[in-house]
Formats: sequence, C-alpha cells, structure tokens
Amino acid sequence: MDTAAKKAVKKAAKVTTKRTARSTTADSAAYDASKIQVLEGLEAVRKRPGMYIGGTGPEGLHHLVWEIIDNAVDEAAAGFAGHIDVLLHKDGSVEVTDNGRGIPIDAKADGRSALEVVFTELHAGGKFGSGAYSSSGGLHGVGASVVNALSSKLVAEVDRDAATWRLVFLDRLPGNYLASGKFKVSSKLAKVRKIPAKRSGTRVRFWPDLDVFDSEARLDYGLIRDHVARVCFLVPGLQIKLHDKRRAGSEPETFVANGGLADYVDYLSIGDPVTDIVTIHDESTFEEKVPVDGKMTTVTRPCAIDIAARWVKGYDTTIVSFVNTIPTSDGGTHVAGFERALSRVANEELLADVKKLKKLAKQGNDRAVPTDIQEGLVAAVKVTFPEPQFKGQTKQELGTPAVQTLVYDTVKSGLGAWISGGGKKTQINALREKIAQAVISRVAAKQQLDARRKAANLGSGGMPDKLADCRRHGPDSELLIVEGNSAAGPAKQGRDSATMAVLPLRGKVVNAGKATLKQVIENTEAQALITAIGGGSGRDFDITATRYGRIIILCDADVDGSHIRCLLLTLIYHQMRPLLEQGHVYAAQPPLFATKHRGQLVYAFDEPERARLSEKMNIGIEKWKRFKGLGEMNVEELAETTLNRETRVLKRMTMTDGEEATKAAKLFSVLMGNDVATRRDYIIQNSSLIDKDLLDI
Repeated sequence: MDTAAKKAVKKAAKVTTKRTARSTTADSAAYDASKIQVLEGLEAVRKRPGMYIGGTGPEGLHHLVWEIIDNAVDEAAAGFAGHIDVLLHKDGSVEVTDNGRGIPIDAKADGRSALEVVFTELHAGGKFGSGAYSSSGGLHGVGASVVNALSSKLVAEVDRDAATWRLVFLDRLPGNYLASGKFKVSSKLAKVRKIPAKRSGTRVRFWPDLDVFDSEARLDYGLIRDHVARVCFLVPGLQIKLHDKRRAGSEPETFVANGGLADYVDYLSIGDPVTDIVTIHDESTFEEKVPVDGKMTTVTRPCAIDIAARWVKGYDTTIVSFVNTIPTSDGGTHVAGFERALSRVANEELLADVKKLKKLAKQGNDRAVPTDIQEGLVAAVKVTFPEPQFKGQTKQELGTPAVQTLVYDTVKSGLGAWISGGGKKTQINALREKIAQAVISRVAAKQQLDARRKAANLGSGGMPDKLADCRRHGPDSELLIVEGNSAAGPAKQGRDSATMAVLPLRGKVVNAGKATLKQVIENTEAQALITAIGGGSGRDFDITATRYGRIIILCDADVDGSHIRCLLLTLIYHQMRPLLEQGHVYAAQPPLFATKHRGQLVYAFDEPERARLSEKMNIGIEKWKRFKGLGEMNVEELAETTLNRETRVLKRMTMTDGEEATKAAKLFSVLMGNDVATRRDYIIQNSSLIDKDLLDI
C-alpha cells in the first residue's frame, strides 16, 4: 500500500491514539461505565478471529478461501451458475470467479450498495429466511465480511446490468483507486467496462492480512484441490477450474462430476469392494420454532436426504458428511441418525440368525457395536434444507435436532429394503460375514486385553492361600512346586523355611501351548504360580520383580509326574520365558529306589544305577524299596534327596527343555485327553511305527 493510500485510510477512519499513564491501583478504582467497550463493525472479527474462522493457523487461513468458494457454490447449487474459477496468485492473493447472478449492486435504505453491505456488515446476506436461497452453505451472513475483516485488501467485481462494477476494500474501508493511483474512500461503485446484457457473475480477489495469521500459515494447494473436488461431487454438473500460479509451469486443473455422492464414495473407496454402492434418497419435512417479526413461530422445513455407502475389504472407516454444500468434519445430528440406523438394521436384520454369534449371546456379546459395523465402510451423508443450525461459524457440526430422526428413518427403511431383497444375496452374505467376524474379533481382543491386565495385576495382591512362603526373598530363595498335598506335607517339614517356599499343585495345570491367555489366567494352578513368582506374565513379565532366585519343580518319576512337569515348563516357556532364558528353573531328580547298607540309606535314581550298586554292595534286587512318589518319602528321605542343597540332585531347565515340554504337552493332550477322535487319528497315522510282535494280542 502506498503512503498516500495509508493516509487516506487513516483519515477516513479518524484513528486517534491516546496514551494515559495510570497505576494499577488507579485502574481498579476507576472501573466504571467508561471501561465497557463495544466493538463495532469488523473490529470484533479482528479482535477474536478464532470465533469466526477457528483460529489463526493454517486452518483459519484456508477457511477464508472456503467462504468465498462456498458463496460461489451456493449460486451453482441454486441453479444459477455452472462454472467457477479459482486462482492462487503469486502475490499470495486468492481470486474466485463464478458465472452466477452477481451480488446485487443496487442501493439499500442507507444509500450504500448491497455489495458494500455484504462485505462490511456482519450477518448481512441473501440467505436468511425466505431470501435468495432455499438452501445454502453460508447461513450466518458473516462469510464475506469475515474475509474482508481479515484481509489487507479485497477487490469485488460484479458483472450485472450490462456492465462490470468494482468496489475495493483497503484495510476494510470501501473505495476505489483514482487515475492517479491514489485510493479514495467512497461507497460509490466504479463502472469498469460494458459487457453483454446477459452476462453475469461475481469476482472476488482478496489478500489475507498476514499480520493476523501465524507466521507458518500457508495456503496448501493439495487442501484446496481436495475441497474443490469434493464440492463438484456435491453439485453434479458444476465445473470448477483451479490454477496455482505460484508454481512455475503449473497447468490449470478442471473438476466436474455428474454422479453425485455415489461418484464421491467410489472416489474415496480403497480396496476390493464387498458390496456395490447403496444409494438412498428421500424428501421429508420437519417443524421448528424460529423468530419471525420478533415472535417465535413454528415453520415447516423441507429436507432432502441423500446417502451413498459401500463396504470394502479392510478395516478403515470413511464417513463424510455435508449440510447443503458445506462439509461437516465433526458430523452432527445427521451423522448421528445415520449411525443409529446402521446399528439398528445390522443387529436386527443382518445378524439376527448368525450361528457363529450364538455362543457369544450367553455373555451378551453377540450384538455388533458401531465400530464392528463400520469396518471398511465408505459413506457420504448429505442433508439439504434451509437455515440449518451449526455449532459455531466454522460450520463443522450440525446441531438441528429434528434432522437426526429424519435421517434415521430414511436409512433404516432404505438399508432394510436393500437387505431384504433389493441387494445381491452374495454381497449381503459377504457383509454379514464381515460384520460377524468383526464382532468375534473385537470380543476376543477385549478378552485378551482383560486377561493381560489381570495377568499384570497377579502378584500385586495377596499370595495364594496354599503357598507356604519363606521368610526371605531374593536370589538365594527358592520356590518348590510340588505335586499334591501328600508331597507338600513332608516338603514343608523338611525345607529351610528361611529361604524355601512350597507351592502344592492341587488341580490340573492348563496347557499354555494351546490355551488362550484368558484360559491361562483363569486356570487356578497357573494363577497361583504366576502370583507366587510375582513377575507378571506374557510380554509384561519382569524378571527383576520376581520373588525367588530359583524355581524348582518336584514331581514323581512316573508318567503323571512327567506330564505335570511338561505342563509347568510349557506354562513358564509361554508366560515367564526369561526364567528359562536366564537359567532360574530346575527340576528335582528324586531317586526311584532306596535300601539300607551297613546302617546307611543308599539311593538309586534309576534301574541301571540300582543294578550297579547291587553288584558293588552284593545286595539282592529284592532288598531295594521302590518309591511310588514323593508322598511316600518320609521327611528325612525327602529332605536328603531333594531339599538338602549339599546332597540333592537338580537339573537346570533350558529353553530347549521348554520347547520340548510344549511338544510333549501337546502329545499328552492327544494321548491322554478327552478327544477320542483326535487320539484315534494319531494312532492310525503312526501305526506303522509299532512293532506288532511286541503287542500282547
């Protein structure tokens, strides 16, 4: 802006600056009516821009562009325009041109033109009540004036009445440039040129006031491109040309769409389709109370509802919504009605007889929630009606309550008709399977999460009742896991209670190799073991939090004992693996035989050792006593063979042992479990490995 223009603006605005030095105490004492300020005209916008455009960052800067484009789109949606040009100039300005009716240029009662009023007065426009638009995107009458308020310069040209008329706003004041180049403040429109009588339209070019916006705020071509493309889907047949002159060598892009929302859903869809695009259209009415001539009056509003939706393979959900031609990124009552109807139809009509969900019904988990139904959903929801209520000037969320019920009824009826016969059976079945699987996966994931939380909390509360704990915990302490109460008694009596804890197993240990985490955590014996060790389980296991330096498994030397040892190692391998990795797990090696020789007890751990010792001591085999289990040993025998650190024999378990135990546990489940068919199949498959001559048949 040149110096002369600045002086003219300051003079017209009668700007005065007064500085009065006062103390804080004086200010407080002089708080009276003079301190109450009234922001007039566009100063309110400049004082609090966030109230009108959402902020002073990139989002707010782009909102200025949306306001001018959307005004042109309203002309197209009303049937008066078919072409819009959007130019991004090198100097940072934005120009939007349409071939609509042109903003009125005739004078209002105060002598100012309607064009000046639109750009200088808040809540002024042709979109109130029964104005120039039956429905539009600009409802508050502040869009154009807000753009002017936050621009350093704005030029509006109107093609109308066989001429082009111009009005320039410099620092929000109307006027025009004289031939000398000086700016003259005036409400008079400049007649620029003659044009054909049938030509009409509006051109608005504005320069955002960068002093208002954040330093990093920049107009992004990609965002503007997306907005322009989306608008074309909302107004079928509208052609918009976008050109970014800031980029050297860039070519204009032209956007046009004839298929409406269905084309938009197809454009947004990524991935293989599960269904075709389902389109729903309905026209209805609702009543609301609005002020008319100062009185609240009930009026009837027409409302058109348009829905387009399809499901694709995948999990992402894309729901876009619009009121008239304005995108509502935060949804609102129309989206709420759409989602409610989806849930109702999906649960009551689509999933009513799905067998795979019946087993979830006992826990009340068989109903689909919105996230299940909307997996892979691509949908566009649009409502068109006059004077919608938005939550805020940025128009990102619809607040008109009655629209929710209208959309709900429309979608419920339309989607129900598609399911009951209007759609292809293969697609309906595929959608049913997709949503049912989403329900099952969600329930399983929640159970898994609950189990992990429970597992993480194990050990934070009280210890198992059956645990006979030691007095000191740490690297030198031991947890003895014994098989049943019969072995627990002697173990408790023969242990060193200062450093040895005893945990008896009274039930079956779950096979952690094939069980879910939920099943593991709910197993009483597994829960007791995890709690006693104190380090948690699974991915959350913390070996530094464990209460014992060694975990020792004491099981009988028979098939049942081997099975229990395999299950315990499998549990540790899958849920407390660091114990195996760092060598903290041992298996006691109790002897199978015992005899007295010259007043001393002699033990043999297996038959070959018994034979060797019998020959060496010249003792007959019949003199040896065979232990049927740890429970048959007295306190002294158990203490000497498995508890005394000087005389016992322990075998350190490794990761290899854990892997082998997992395989063995699975084999035990096959051979000793309740599934007869699985056991039969295993025997048949491996029958060739059996030596028939050894069979007693």
